[in-house]
Amino acid sequence: MNYLERAITAVCQALLWVSTLVIFLILAANTVLRYATGSSLQWANEVPELLFPWLVTAGVVLAAQRGAHITTTFLVEKLPGHLRQGLAVLGWLMVCGLYATLALATYRMLEIVHDEKSPILQIPGSVTYACVMSGMLMLSLLALISAWNAWREGPQVSAAVGVPEAHW
Repeated sequence: MNYLERAITAVCQALLWVSTLVIFLILAANTVLRYATGSSLQWANEVPELLFPWLVTAGVVLAAQRGAHITTTFLVEKLPGHLRQGLAVLGWLMVCGLYATLALATYRMLEIVHDEKSPILQIPGSVTYACVMSGMLMLSLLALISAWNAWREGPQVSAAVGVPEAHW
């Protein structure tokens, strides 16, 4: 794993831990407060709603980085090595381009959704969109790394190039 992949992994793992912990603590505290006093924190429902997209996006990026997705490779495995390599590089470059396009489209929407505010905390809608944009950028970079790995492996490239071995 290169420096960029390690950095993406570290950021996503930190996002997963922090968002999960904060969501759990807020929901637990609000539940205890509700049963103990009959009242609740007004903002306690809003923060988990704002953090959940970050949690999901970090999980999606980590799953993609670890190759934990559904794939069918039996047709690709039948191809000769040089065709398999070309198809892998082309496929990963297409994936990279599509994620980059989604990131750019999301970036262009940030200004529009910035005016939408959450009801209680008044957090701009651009925060959630920034989450999506960040995820798309990280997925694009991971796809570019996979394309590079496919190119570097040469004709002996496997059908699942760029997908690391599972670390269970």
